[in-house]
Amino acid sequence: MRKLVPIGLSIAFFAFGACKSEPKNDPKKDTVVKTEKTEIQKKVEQFVEVELSADLSTLTDNQKKMLPLLFEAAQIMDDLFWKEAYGDKEKLLASAKDEHEKQFLIINYGPWERLNGNKPFIESAGEKPAAAQFYPADMSDDEFKALDDKTKESLYTMIRRGEDGKLKVVWYHEFFKAEIDKAADLLKQAATLAEDAGFKKYLELRVQALLTDDYLKSDLAWMDMKTNTIDFVIGPIENYEDALYGYKAAHEAYILIKDKVWSDKLARFAKFLPEMQRNLPVPAKYKRDAVGGNSDLGAYDVVFYAGDCNAGSKTIAINLPNDPRVHAAKGSRRLQLKNAMRAKFDKILVPISKELIADDQQKHITFDAFFENTMFHETAHGLGIKKTVNGKGSVDGALKKHATTIEEGKADILGLFLVTQLYDKGEFEGKDLMDNYVTFMAGIFRSVRFGVSSSHGKANMLRFYYFQEQGAFTRDAATGKYRVDFEKMKAAMTSLSEKILIIQGDGDFDAADKWIAEKGNISPELQNDLDRVNAKGIPVDVVFKQGLDVLTK
Repeated sequence: MRKLVPIGLSIAFFAFGACKSEPKNDPKKDTVVKTEKTEIQKKVEQFVEVELSADLSTLTDNQKKMLPLLFEAAQIMDDLFWKEAYGDKEKLLASAKDEHEKQFLIINYGPWERLNGNKPFIESAGEKPAAAQFYPADMSDDEFKALDDKTKESLYTMIRRGEDGKLKVVWYHEFFKAEIDKAADLLKQAATLAEDAGFKKYLELRVQALLTDDYLKSDLAWMDMKTNTIDFVIGPIENYEDALYGYKAAHEAYILIKDKVWSDKLARFAKFLPEMQRNLPVPAKYKRDAVGGNSDLGAYDVVFYAGDCNAGSKTIAINLPNDPRVHAAKGSRRLQLKNAMRAKFDKILVPISKELIADDQQKHITFDAFFENTMFHETAHGLGIKKTVNGKGSVDGALKKHATTIEEGKADILGLFLVTQLYDKGEFEGKDLMDNYVTFMAGIFRSVRFGVSSSHGKANMLRFYYFQEQGAFTRDAATGKYRVDFEKMKAAMTSLSEKILIIQGDGDFDAADKWIAEKGNISPELQNDLDRVNAKGIPVDVVFKQGLDVLTK
């Protein structure tokens, strides 16, 4: 039996206290001299460290033995993402001028500041390549279009040049063969320890998925899991890192421990999804897709982030699988990462709200509302339609580079729409819906601090300006604080839901392109308000102290 070595921090963050300037004694003077902080040091200190832990008392001995295998496999996904996003991680880190620069390189998985428009913070790095490392740096659009290979647009292929200099397609399991073989072996070992039948089947099928780049069967098996305590998301999943075409999925992994008490609270909402689809505020043709009623809503403590999900803004909820074939057959699973969500609420959202939300409305900033808004954002991804109503093919294909921005905008606004619908049905006894509306508004400020380089950032700005135009909120010029108008926000929420669903259903690229060009930016007034937040030292985001040694200490 192989020796299991505990995995340490996937991301080796140094104690943040050590990042602060320490006074130095000057032997020539009987005074204390303060060392000025560098810009990179200031940037590092904008991230607050959060320790990822969970209650392991519910785990069996076999489950505890499984954890080291999962951590090691997840670490491999982290290494693969470095290769996809940047290239040679070790060479880059070795070039860092000091420990602060090294930390910031690790936070960003490269020399580009992900929460600041991907601007290079190392001058020699130049602009972040839209193609990342999925395509040759010198490849032209015409050259890619001329490549006669049906798999070139696959989520799971790299585009490279052959010995003859011409483009060729290489499957991930071939391009990353050594790493994928190792990860598959670790999952195979983990499967032998799995006591839950559903989780065991998923792990066995995920082994085959990694080795073949055919993920459908394992995705379907993941949907069928209902009673497992440990959950493990692993593989190439999201396509945000490919900013050139949006074709290629990047590797990532999450290790999760189910919170059974909270999960039981959420389970009852899944049955309402078909009805919620029928209630969408658009003509019938824009909501013709059937929605699976067995979709899983669950709460988890996340104990490890690796790769894509750990880069930039940290994910606080998961809505997977992405495959529309799975959506049609079984729906999707919405997993709320409760401990990460609580950290962002306490350390970021509440302080922002004190600065930007009207004093008498701050009582409406609640964790329950934040949790619900986030949960139903993920739920809303499964609503609407996947194919256009006018023969333009898939929604994603028709909207091209704007597909993810419009989709994130849909999920945000429909999430609030779903909360409102369930409230009207009496499913939130004793609830004040104003909590959700004000917390939703505060959430826009939290998210737009990341800038508008991401799909999420652009979607936030589209919604902000739409709300502003509809009078859903007002800004007090004297205090710079915002006040939500309940009735006008409710009306704006409904009409914005309609607008987005119709753009998707019509596959209206021109409408999306014009809207994003005009509204996908941060106005000087809003930027001044965000600058006030930044001046208060409110963290931009969290970073994780994580690993098996952290979890089991």
